[in-house]
This record gives sequence, structure tokens and C-alpha cells, in this order.
Amino acid sequence: MATDLRKHCHTFLSGNRELTPAELFTQMAKWSELHHADHDSYGEGETIAQFEKKIADLLGFEAAVFVISGTMTQPTVLQIACDERRCRNVALHDTCHITRHEGQGYQLQNRFNVLPVGDRHRPWKVQDLKAWPDEIAAAVYELPMRELGGQLPGWTGLQEIKQHCHDHNIHLHMDGARLWEAAAFYQRSYAEIARGFDSVYVSLYKGVNGLGGSVLVGSQALINKAKMWFRRQGGNVFHRTPYVISAAMQFDQRLAQMPALFERTQHIYQIFNDYEDFELNPKQPQANMLHWYLPVSVEKANLLRDKMATDLGIWLGHPQSAPQPDRSFIEWYVGDRLLTMTDHDLIEILEWVNDHVHA
Repeated sequence: MATDLRKHCHTFLSGNRELTPAELFTQMAKWSELHHADHDSYGEGETIAQFEKKIADLLGFEAAVFVISGTMTQPTVLQIACDERRCRNVALHDTCHITRHEGQGYQLQNRFNVLPVGDRHRPWKVQDLKAWPDEIAAAVYELPMRELGGQLPGWTGLQEIKQHCHDHNIHLHMDGARLWEAAAFYQRSYAEIARGFDSVYVSLYKGVNGLGGSVLVGSQALINKAKMWFRRQGGNVFHRTPYVISAAMQFDQRLAQMPALFERTQHIYQIFNDYEDFELNPKQPQANMLHWYLPVSVEKANLLRDKMATDLGIWLGHPQSAPQPDRSFIEWYVGDRLLTMTDHDLIEILEWVNDHVHA
């Protein structure tokens, strides 16, 4: 029912506007003609090679490879790190995508062991890593942390983690699914943020708005090993051209827009200050995303969402349960939609929700 309601809405709050297939493919055709794009053959081709090099250079790494799925990318690079160190232990946060959204693939495939680090409600620190007495082959840091509303570790704390991993031969991998959103907060280049990591995964659709896919960056030796493992897992698709072109044609524009999206997020926080029953996590924005906490259960939040969709044609998002039974939250990614929405229209939506949570 919710899916049907969403299809009939005309206004959405979270995320970027998604082009229709006709619009997207038309733009891809024009871009391909303008840039003389060629098809790759099993990942070999000039267009894909140029884009991979662009990502590698942007992040300050030796090599990069397109991968059809982040779910294939990250466990693979962690398995390689474990094999090289003859140790199966990987340290990661309890909210990590690998443990929450990938069907426990790492476990069922016997790829590595997970050692949870830190408090599940906060970014983890070097002390959390040191708390494990066991040998650790690899550690994962998600920048920013999606399940924490886009929180990021402090810059000094992040450097301490990098140094500790370097000193103890721990492969430090970045889950950079939303890395593009982190630079505006740190006020540093992507290469500076990535420096000290041994590998980085970035998404080509989160934030970038491509059709899908991801890129893994690292040393040439690591990328060579990873390519073979991706082939073994069925990731060696014939043409990656549609995924690469859909991302490449808007990549520079999307990254250039990130500071404006972060600034808009800061302004949205100011608007929320007028609603004492609404809370945002984090307290101050650290990326152009947020978790909006409502003083109602997830069941009531879903009813409110559906009523707004039915009566007004506005889609609030996807309510999720909170630790307290009488609270819930909605995740917003501040993209095109909220960037172009007027303050007046946003306030009207918040007023409607505020009235109905107290009804």
C-alpha cells in the first residue's frame, strides 16, 4: 500500500529528483555522443578507464575499479586483507552495512569474523579498537555513518585511528558510500580525508544519482587481486557502460553541489528549532542528512505519512522505530528536493505534522 501511495505523490522531501528512464537515457545518449564514449568489454575500455582513473586521482590512490555492487565490493576487500595477514578478524561498528543490510553474507560464506567496536549510538574511537586484545586484520570506518544520521568522527580522532592501524598493520577500509557528503563538514579535500586508508569504496548512485554501481580504490596490487575475486563472484559483467556514463555525466556537478546541500541542511536545522517536540540527530548537522525524531510510535508515524500522502500528495519518508516505544524517526537526505523547496512550503509540512502528532 505504501508503495502505491508513494507513486501518486507529487512532492518528496528526501533525496534527489530521479529522472524518468526516457529523460535519463536521453541525457546519457547526448553525453555519450559529445564525449565519444565507447563500450567497455568486461571492464576494458577507454571511457570506463578514464572514469576509474578520475576517482583514483580524486581520492589520492594508485588504482580503481568499477564494481557492480557495494555489497560485493566491501566483503571482498576485507577478505583479501584477512588472507594477506592470515587473520580472520575484522573490526567494525554495530551499524555497519555489512552486518545490517547484507543478509549476513560475510558469515554464511565464512569470509571473516566480526569484532564490534564502539558504542552503537556514536562514532567509534581509537580506544574502542584498542579495547580488543585480539589480533585484527582489518577495520572498517563508514564516513559519514548513515545509521547515526550522518555523524562523523572528529578530524583529530580520525587521524589517531589511521595512525594506530598503520602502526599495527591493520588494513583500514573506508565505507565511503556517502563520502561525497563528508567534505563540506571537514572542509578538506577528498584526498585528505582518504589519506591513511588502505582502501575506499564509493557509491555511484548515493548522492551522485547514477544508475548504480560502485568504485573501489587502493593500491594496484590490491585492485588486481580484487578484480579476480569479483570475477569469481559473478561480478565481471560484459558492459558496465550504462552505470559509468549515468554517473560520469553528472559527477562533477553533483560534487560541486555538496557545499550548498550542507548549507541548506544547516538552515533546515534552524527551521526545526521552532518545534520543541521534534528532535534531530545529530544535534548539529555533520553531513547533508539527518534523522528526524517524532513523539509518536512508528505505527502512528506510518499512519500520518499515509494520510499526508493521500490527502496532500506529499511523501514524508519511511518511519523507523526508535528505542522508545512512543517515538520514531524519519531519515532525510538533503538533496535536490529540499534544496529547491521554499522555507514556506517546508514550514507548512512541519506545521501539518506537528498538528497531527498532537491530534
